[in-house]
Amino acid sequence: MTSAFDQITVGGRQLANRIVMAPMTRSRAAAGGVVTELTAEYYAQRASAGLIVTEGVQPSVVGQGYPSTPGLHSAEQVAAWRKVTDAVHAEGGRIFAQLMHTGRIGHPVLLPDGLTPVGPSPVAAQGQVFTGQGLEDFVTPRELTEDEIRQTVADFVSAARNAVEAGFDGVELHGANGYLIQQFLATNSNLRTDDWGGSVEGRIRFAVEVTEAVAAAIGAERTGIRLSPGGTLNDIHEADPRPTYEALVSRIAPLGLAYLHIMEPGDRELTVALRKLFDGPFILNPFTASEPTGPEHLSLIEDGTADLISFGGLFLANPDLPRRLATGGPFNTPDRSTFYGGDAKGYTDYPSLES
Repeated sequence: MTSAFDQITVGGRQLANRIVMAPMTRSRAAAGGVVTELTAEYYAQRASAGLIVTEGVQPSVVGQGYPSTPGLHSAEQVAAWRKVTDAVHAEGGRIFAQLMHTGRIGHPVLLPDGLTPVGPSPVAAQGQVFTGQGLEDFVTPRELTEDEIRQTVADFVSAARNAVEAGFDGVELHGANGYLIQQFLATNSNLRTDDWGGSVEGRIRFAVEVTEAVAAAIGAERTGIRLSPGGTLNDIHEADPRPTYEALVSRIAPLGLAYLHIMEPGDRELTVALRKLFDGPFILNPFTASEPTGPEHLSLIEDGTADLISFGGLFLANPDLPRRLATGGPFNTPDRSTFYGGDAKGYTDYPSLES
């Protein structure tokens, strides 16, 4: 029987185990979206994961939706990330950069030069975003023109190439959680009637073209994608998500991607259906309601539901999580007050078992 502690090959690279550190925004980048020495320490501490997927990294200036998040679109950012990847590799780890364009999620005060958030259609999300100056209502995004959509695809490609230059083992395209790729997929945020909307084929086009372009640029074996079929985060509504996601996965499956990463909103039947359509490594962040993914979810590897399981809050608070899972704990409790922004507190000061 396969276990979480067995090795697995992902994207041509052998992973030490099947325990994945899920992407988690921490909002600790310095000015200019540059990661710091503290970031390198944070990820290196967690290098015993089979695979680390970083916090969301904006592929362009306008792709930023939160304060103090890092980018991969400038030489300074690339050089800073190199220190992170070197630190993780020195500990024997593997690390992918998650490329996250937030689209309509954000606010103009977070963007320079009079820029405003963009989206597939001029439909504002309901809710608010923290800007560093307090909470602000989401604004109506500017609808992307066809030329701007193509430029956005090119921005993802450029950021992926920068990730490889920075030493990452690959990239994960963030197609979940109500950000730009999912905004194109969703029926309430994509009201277009051109070839980028309307039908299922139109709504999946952006996700397909970004995936194809990035895979062509850096290699499919270095390219993964994360999806949350039917997810409602950031005011997303997908009427009947199954046809959309089955069509999308059927289109990208032949590319030979490094993996498909599903953040499960609760429909296990759809999860199983998508796994059957994708014959590569399948990472699952299982539906757990309000609780974090826990040791009990390792059984999903044993029963074949997934090849790998991604952990969020538990990995945040337990830098040596694979060892703790193997020994049955104990587990540190995540301090939610330190999730976003700040310094080493709640970031690099969680104790390991050895300490």
